[in-house]
Amino acid sequence: MMDQASTTLKDDLRQAINWLASFGKTENDGVTRLLYDEAWQRAQQALAQKMNNSGLLVRFDDVGNLFGRLPGTEDKAPVILTGSHLDTVVDGGKYDGAFGVLASFLAVDRLRQQFGAPKRTLEVVALCEEEGSRFPISFWGSGSITGAYQQSDAAGLEDSSGVRFIDAMQQAGFGKGDYPAPARNDIACFIETHVEQGSTLELEQNTWAAVTHIVGQQRYTITLTGESNHAGTTPMDRRHDTVYAAARMIAHVIRRAEQAQNGLVATVGRIKVAPNVPNVVPGSCSFTLDIRHHQSDVINRFSGQAVADFRQQARKAGISIQITKWMDALPVPLDPKLAELGYSLAQKAGIPCKKMVSGAGHDSQIFGSYCPTALLFVPSHNGISHSPNEFTKLDDLETGVQMLMKLLHHLAY
Repeated sequence: MMDQASTTLKDDLRQAINWLASFGKTENDGVTRLLYDEAWQRAQQALAQKMNNSGLLVRFDDVGNLFGRLPGTEDKAPVILTGSHLDTVVDGGKYDGAFGVLASFLAVDRLRQQFGAPKRTLEVVALCEEEGSRFPISFWGSGSITGAYQQSDAAGLEDSSGVRFIDAMQQAGFGKGDYPAPARNDIACFIETHVEQGSTLELEQNTWAAVTHIVGQQRYTITLTGESNHAGTTPMDRRHDTVYAAARMIAHVIRRAEQAQNGLVATVGRIKVAPNVPNVVPGSCSFTLDIRHHQSDVINRFSGQAVADFRQQARKAGISIQITKWMDALPVPLDPKLAELGYSLAQKAGIPCKKMVSGAGHDSQIFGSYCPTALLFVPSHNGISHSPNEFTKLDDLETGVQMLMKLLHHLAY
């Protein structure tokens, strides 16, 4: 079924996954590699050296995206870009993003070894950021390449420690004009290989998928301001308790999502309380809200009602509320021709496969509105992701690399 030397590729994959996971490894055997932090910087530089050693032409852009180019003989043809993101969530897994970067590197390197120079230039990219885990902005790497973001969009952003985005970027060596501007106009298509981060493929005993659509996402931060006061001497009817108000808001919005039963999901993933001590009525509380669905009108109706409900509940509680929408990614249909090509190549190779919708956001969501884009999935064991327990079998990782090789060979050689 497969046409590569299985043992060698599996060994390369095992070594590469563990090697990249060593940058930012946590006590739980997870990975924390946040945009512009020390672990991220060391990973970028080490990966750049690995690309250089393999004969790729290596460069950074001015926001920190890393590229390894295999020039084509038709040097004026637009570039075929393939890769994923290098950053992680806090205490995340070894595979999310990282596998897509390594799969692209291994695929292009093996194509070079087997077939020499392609007709069309192949370029591997390790995108600098996708997760939004350190700063309240997501898809910074792909958004900067496609023109969705300008550096001014990061002005004023801070992480949870109060470090400014611009300062972190410049301390990492970027954002100072020392590298080329990130915006590109020479990309023919973008191809991303990724772990599913769900259980669909595994439950259906498929080992690969071509993604047809990516859900839209809206993310909010809701900040409540009441009054801190003594926990023992403040009567219940005289309190302006922001945690109690937040709890009512959260329970209500999650209940609405459960009742919708239309595929929409809503998540409150972060809560901050001040002064955050046991014997004080909390005067400040903020929480995030993440809403996803593959239809814009469904997301907009749900989020609009959620915002109205939050404001009404804040008025009843006698507290002030600030609602900031900091992400609004539209649902994106991916290129049907590339999806069909990948699907037909998998069927021809005898690989159990399907077409599916992605419930998670990916850089392909940003590229999909900019150029023809393909997103390719391999299974996630038990559907676990954003966790140290994230795992994909080597057999499935191997299938992912080999399918990427087939697609790139078809497009570039």
